Amino acid sequence: MKFLFASDSFKGTLSSEQIIRLLTESAREAFPDCETAGALIADGGEGTVDAVIAMTKGEYIKVPVHGPLMEETTAVYGKVNEDSAIIEMAAASGLPMVPENLRNPLNTTTYGTGELIKDALDRGFRNISVALGGSATNDGGMGAMAALGVKFLDKDGNVLEGKGSDLEKVASVDLSGLHPAVAEAKFTVMCDVNNPLTGPDGATYTFGKQKGGTPEILDQLEAGMKSYAQVAGAALGKDIDHIAGAGAAGGMGAALCGFLNASLKSGIETVLDLIGFDEMLEGVDLVVTGEGRIDWQSAFGKVPSGIGMRCKKKGIPAVAIVGGMGNGAEKIYEFGVESIIPTINGAMDISEALNRAEELYKGAADRMFRFLKVGMEMKKG
Repeated sequence: MKFLFASDSFKGTLSSEQIIRLLTESAREAFPDCETAGALIADGGEGTVDAVIAMTKGEYIKVPVHGPLMEETTAVYGKVNEDSAIIEMAAASGLPMVPENLRNPLNTTTYGTGELIKDALDRGFRNISVALGGSATNDGGMGAMAALGVKFLDKDGNVLEGKGSDLEKVASVDLSGLHPAVAEAKFTVMCDVNNPLTGPDGATYTFGKQKGGTPEILDQLEAGMKSYAQVAGAALGKDIDHIAGAGAAGGMGAALCGFLNASLKSGIETVLDLIGFDEMLEGVDLVVTGEGRIDWQSAFGKVPSGIGMRCKKKGIPAVAIVGGMGNGAEKIYEFGVESIIPTINGAMDISEALNRAEELYKGAADRMFRFLKVGMEMKKG
């Protein structure tokens, strides 16, 4: 009997490592001779670099960069192997890096993320994955491209910094200085939204408010983004506005696809490929996955659906242990997850559930493996 444990963390309470430990203990109590393995998993959001580096035995690379307000700081990205690197945009351009009283997407830039990409190219990495999400920016990726050598010019020929307020000022784009290694590299954008760059469902109106944008600021940014999309699109000879996912991370999706010819891919799918998850499934009888709360959204780019579909293709059953269930949680059954086991075992408020997270998870794992043992006994009969 071989079990594989591949759960997302329960944010704020249980890490993937803790979950693997608890499942291993419960599995061996019920099946003393079983074989177990664990995979640290993330879906392209926070913790993605940590999970991939841990699973691939990669390395962290620390780089001096400029933060969202062009402040000097340091950021870390991951070396997966000699050819591959993984970058989290939030490491250099994340919203938590900006104090709440200074949050204004007119003033923030993705320049630091571009510096991480440049460092990876300079070190010889030619397969680069960039995880979007959690950004403080709405600059259309201008800052990042500026760090890679692209010049955005105003009507007087002055070079713009590449922050949100510069969008409306872009009159021309000079691509001649783009980092030469871009032509040799393959870029993958880890993204689970399909918003266009502009419009009511675009970068600005969908995500700008949470980054400090007032209605007036958002209107200014949207007008600037529309102008920027036209000017940059003309320089590139392609439409960067209507790419599915162009609006991700304040338009970073548009820049990566437009300027770097990146391909958009689900975050969880990218992570599973990087860690060789399909190979890990060889000889496995059951996979246990999960997340803190499962609902209808879990079927779209989250860890349980990504794991479930890989298991389904291999004919291996998967179950999910979760902190709680929301509306439409059962939709996950269409994505290879056969059953959902909540950790809550009685009436309690959220604070009690969070404080007892480890105890409750262990209890759910015990119940699951005991029930599995009963099923095997029935089969024997």
